[in-house]
Amino acid sequence: MEDNLFISQSKYAKNIMKKFGRESTKSKRTPLATHVKITIDKDEKEVDITHYRSMIGSLLYLTACRPDTSHSVGIFARYQVASKESHLNLVKRIIKYLQGTLNHGLLYTFDTDSSPVGYCDVDWVGNAEDRKSTSGGCFFLGNNLMSWFSRKQNSVSLSTIEAEYIAAGCGRTQLLWMKQILEEYGVKPGVISLYCDNMSAISISKNPVQHSKTKHIDIRRHYIRELVEENVIKLEHVNTEKQIANIFTKGLHANQFECLRTALGFVLWKNSNYLSIITLSREPSVMTVVRLMTQQLFSGNWQFSRS
Repeated sequence: MEDNLFISQSKYAKNIMKKFGRESTKSKRTPLATHVKITIDKDEKEVDITHYRSMIGSLLYLTACRPDTSHSVGIFARYQVASKESHLNLVKRIIKYLQGTLNHGLLYTFDTDSSPVGYCDVDWVGNAEDRKSTSGGCFFLGNNLMSWFSRKQNSVSLSTIEAEYIAAGCGRTQLLWMKQILEEYGVKPGVISLYCDNMSAISISKNPVQHSKTKHIDIRRHYIRELVEENVIKLEHVNTEKQIANIFTKGLHANQFECLRTALGFVLWKNSNYLSIITLSREPSVMTVVRLMTQQLFSGNWQFSRS
């Protein structure tokens, strides 16, 4: 394999395991179990909040180049005020997952395709406490991952249609940002595809008529409809099993999780296969990474110093 770039935070992940005494633990295949409902039990034993926040802070720092842990770490970051023993045990599971993926990282390959593509998904009313949904999305330049997010929605969605539509709106902002960066490099992308697995949400984006199930949706959410009409963004359907953004919304079974993780370009490092390796010991800004990746993808020149 030639003209490839591999970005890893393996050294930092090892430091996390050493710092919190998890070096000899048995690894887990996923960072989050599928059957767990995360809540706050007032009668449950509290934990050292300083220790808990230290673990979360370290893991958040790691997510700069580890999209596979973005969702799970983001969930437990919500409980830094009222941390319970069950939360701490599940955070320890994330560190156990790191044990089995120390040599994994983001693989970037030279690609003549400069088309931005996005995927968006949602876990409807997935939060057991306030019944809010979790939006997730990932965005590619050709086959290379450029940006991703996993965040709880600000309001309670009354239907899956509404939740998916809001998630698509979040994806819209990321794609517009990528479009602006590409234009700075003199590249003018055509209509940008944003993939969603809910046909009803796609229909709303194409139909200006208000329906009983959608008329209450905040007006600002409908900006994506304007972008669709102007042929800036095109919402397209993708089957749920091929929805890559699913990894940013909920806990998945191991086989499905590993399949989607590979689709993100987060793979096992095999030293002889890569032209350049960057080991990141500190968190880069998202803008720095995207600009760097964009420049290198277009030039095919991966020769720059490690950071």
